[in-house]
Amino acid sequence: AEAAMACLVMDPTILLIVVGVLTFLITFCGCVGSLRENICLLQTFSICLTIIFLLQLVAGVLGFVFSDKARGKVSEIINGAIVHYRDDLDLQNLIDFGQKEFSCCGGVSYKDWSQNMYFNCTATNPSRERCSVPFSCCLQDTDE
Repeated sequence: AEAAMACLVMDPTILLIVVGVLTFLITFCGCVGSLRENICLLQTFSICLTIIFLLQLVAGVLGFVFSDKARGKVSEIINGAIVHYRDDLDLQNLIDFGQKEFSCCGGVSYKDWSQNMYFNCTATNPSRERCSVPFSCCLQDTDE
């Protein structure tokens, strides 16, 4: 039950719905407060905007202070995604899009793909993709 709850809390869909509802409620307070000239609603709107600004400021400072940890976590997530590349079609499409869009291959280099069971270069790997990388790693020649 705890694992399901933790998964639910980290689900991007739930997060976006909650943020959307909060944004609607805050802007609704501002609109109704200004139309009805209701001081209470306008003060609530003002306080909410101040809190959001302060939270964004704190997030920016924390992002700067812990940038090394953030880079490490992002690298860990990318390497985990590389390991499970062929397991999930959505993940595969996301990685392919990222590699094509940013003209990169793997998290740090093409050698990261050796972590994937289909692309690793061991003699026991029966995959026809052994010792290679996904097609999205291949850069297009722009001179043509």
